[in-house]
Amino acid sequence: MALECDLPAASRSAPHHKFPDPPEDLPTTGGPQSIVLAGGCFWCVEAVYRQLDGVLDVTSGYAGDQESTANYEAVCSGRTRHAEVIKIDYDPARISLGRLLKVYFSAAHDPTQVDRQGNDHGRQYRSAIFYADEDQKRVAESYIHALDAAKVFQKPIATTLEPLETFFRAEAYHQDYAARNPYQPYIAGVSMPKVEKTRQYFPDQLKS
Repeated sequence: MALECDLPAASRSAPHHKFPDPPEDLPTTGGPQSIVLAGGCFWCVEAVYRQLDGVLDVTSGYAGDQESTANYEAVCSGRTRHAEVIKIDYDPARISLGRLLKVYFSAAHDPTQVDRQGNDHGRQYRSAIFYADEDQKRVAESYIHALDAAKVFQKPIATTLEPLETFFRAEAYHQDYAARNPYQPYIAGVSMPKVEKTRQYFPDQLKS
């Protein structure tokens, strides 16, 4: 993980108060649901979502390729099709898929960067939503179209929509990494600004 620089002006989004809600969403009833998201280093994205009310658990892992290459050394080589991802288990009665996606696009990462986040380069750092079914795909796709049409970002959104075949849990030392290593330079310099941005943008969605 390399230290990430500030986002370039070309990819900055509109002010948060003008950031639109998703035009479609899933029902807020039923039991726990899950969604798998890739937005660069999984340490950063995991830390963003762990603080949100309605999020039951967040697991760092890999998605996009076979089990034989679902390990940190292979994925970091950039020679696999895996992305570093998080699996969010959530209660739809307390936080919807649309709300999770709004956090994803507005605060968790820069969705306009292709195969990178800041100084982290490679397809393992791509922006991607791994959908479990057609309903998840429809909600995500409609939101991407709406954000692009509204020109929320100064560059087109590069987030790919990929069917989730298998989620592979990452090694134990990656789980809850930011909370356990708050003074590690990458966490302090990259993860925590995203955590603080989320707290600023979504104060009504934070766990007590």
